[in-house]
Amino acid sequence: MQHTRDGGLVLIVEDNRDISEMVGEYLESKGFDVDFAADGADGLRLATDNNYDVIILDLMLPRMDGMEVCRRLREEARKATPILMLTSRDALEEKLDGLSAGADDYLTKPFAVQELEARLRAMIRRERRQIGGELLKVADLELDPSSMRATRAGNELQLSPIGLKLLTILMRESPRVVSRQEIEREIWGNALPDSDTLRSHLYNVRKAVDKNFERQLLHTVQSAGYRIADVQTSI
Repeated sequence: MQHTRDGGLVLIVEDNRDISEMVGEYLESKGFDVDFAADGADGLRLATDNNYDVIILDLMLPRMDGMEVCRRLREEARKATPILMLTSRDALEEKLDGLSAGADDYLTKPFAVQELEARLRAMIRRERRQIGGELLKVADLELDPSSMRATRAGNELQLSPIGLKLLTILMRESPRVVSRQEIEREIWGNALPDSDTLRSHLYNVRKAVDKNFERQLLHTVQSAGYRIADVQTSI
């Protein structure tokens, strides 16, 4: 499916018809093409079968909740489509769970449609800039952001959605050192996790990337941050 308007092609997965119609009409007036799904199962099917620029995904849905849709889309369908998750309450844990499942941003109901539009446009711009149709490659480590597949020496790496985001940031910026604050801000926005969360994800990424290989690619740079680079030791 191809979009014909300049805003992009948006999938709205929302069981509240009033919200769905209000958002859809507004986005269409701003140059977007819009598809709709009223439950999680239909949303997952549409998101898997079509190439959307961005997905608006409600957390509470019939047949399959938004968290499960997000997980399946990332882990089974291997779709990297940006996802904006709608939550019904301003709970930090709920937002962190959504981001861990693979959502890229979140918005708490009730929300202003102007803010929703701004978030969508920013997500679409970031995704198009990141992917650019090219693989990210450092030594024998490769990552295809469009399919969310990472390999080293031809072997596929098993990473969580957050792990893949983390690896994408480090490979995109390689060989630059990326600070902890930069990483946390890009992955979690303002819903910052506790201090051990990033460390735990980094441990899992390091294990996947370096454990079975002689040459280490993920380096901790003391008091500066982290980097992916083809060097024998960190600086």
